[in-house]
Amino acid sequence: MRFPKYPDYKDSGVEWLGRVPSHWLVCRLRYTATLNPSKSEVRGLSADTEVTFLPMEAVGEDGSLEVSEERAIGEVIDGYTYLREGDVAYAKITPCFENGKSTLIRGTRNGIAFGTTELTVLRPASRQLTPEYLFRVVSSEPFRTLGEASMYGAGGQKRVPEDFARNFTIAWPPLREQKIIANFLNHETARIDALIEEQQRLIELLKEKRQAVISHAVTKGLDPDVPMKDSGVEWLGEVPAHWGVMPLMHLTPENRQIMYGIVLPGPHVDGGVPIIKGGDVAADRLDPKKLSRTSPEIESNYERSRLAPGDIVYSIRGSIGEAECVPSQLENANLTQDAARISPRSTVHNQWLLHCVQSKPVFAQLEAGAVGATIRGINIKDLKRAKIPVPPPFEQEELAEHLGAQTRGLDLLVQQVEKQNNILAERRSALISAAVTGKIDVRDWTPPALSTEAEHEGVGAVT
Repeated sequence: MRFPKYPDYKDSGVEWLGRVPSHWLVCRLRYTATLNPSKSEVRGLSADTEVTFLPMEAVGEDGSLEVSEERAIGEVIDGYTYLREGDVAYAKITPCFENGKSTLIRGTRNGIAFGTTELTVLRPASRQLTPEYLFRVVSSEPFRTLGEASMYGAGGQKRVPEDFARNFTIAWPPLREQKIIANFLNHETARIDALIEEQQRLIELLKEKRQAVISHAVTKGLDPDVPMKDSGVEWLGEVPAHWGVMPLMHLTPENRQIMYGIVLPGPHVDGGVPIIKGGDVAADRLDPKKLSRTSPEIESNYERSRLAPGDIVYSIRGSIGEAECVPSQLENANLTQDAARISPRSTVHNQWLLHCVQSKPVFAQLEAGAVGATIRGINIKDLKRAKIPVPPPFEQEELAEHLGAQTRGLDLLVQQVEKQNNILAERRSALISAAVTGKIDVRDWTPPALSTEAEHEGVGAVT
């Protein structure tokens, strides 16, 4: 869909913004919104008054807001960020800011919320700015890109300074246009979000099929007529009668046992030794350029957990159960205590074993013993003792080839759908940016299938 431009533009005086509609007002955000409003207006309320509580997890990257958690105001008025109905909030820390965590505050208990101190709050300073439009400005790509460039702090914990929001300069349309633009974006982004959600369901189905293919092959083999026997393991059920069933640790050599790595790797060291964390266990993450690094002095104390090409790394904390083979460029890299190394014996096919430890029946044994309320973890002893159905070497090779072909096809389909979702997400972002910077004119837009005079005037859902 193509939209016209405004008939008249003027120079905004802002380099990144360029030309804007001639009737829009160019000014800093501080003149249109109040930053982090004072709690004084609610200090007179009873300490027992129930209010919404917003941890960082309550704010979605898609603008959604979870308002189910509630607390007494006396518990949260000191030490937390104050918000009320109609405010706009965004996460100011990395990576939440870059990932687009921002929201419009709606549906709060008694019209009040308190949340994490890592939220910055903006409140329209007058009736000439709608909360819905302010939310779209804050969620736009220019706000995100410039805010990210202004971040301060070392390592992984960087923040967007409050002065960035105060001094952020953009052109503001008249109130009526704000409402039209907000309604337009609500409608168009909802359409795009629905398409993305539909594609995401397809991805989940493809991943489920992938898991089913792997799980059946590594526990039942490829011959449907082969005699079966009880494995003696509830999660495995019956396996081919000529297969063995043994603990995973019996498939690794004595001098390279299953183990996790560096307990305290310290801060990132440029030029240091690459280390694999639990969250790095993914095919697109096992790249020396993407991994954190520790100092050679710290790593030298963990020679026993060094990696070799063909080893399998297995996530044992956080995203438990993810597994990948170590590529040749990570020879002599190491890992942290969030990941475990599984080194197959020379008689064990590493690609077969990779599929095996990725299978649902093997993971089920480990998941049953996973501990931790916030970050789940697998005990290394349980990983070592996980029962593995083991076919003869020639069958391991057949299974590896079969599953390699099957999973490659499914992985390719997943990649194609993910690429489509990325394109949709880019279009969503571009549409928001174009609308709030005046690059497109949507003043004549009306909601489909609606034709009342008020809707034609662009009032729609935002009043």
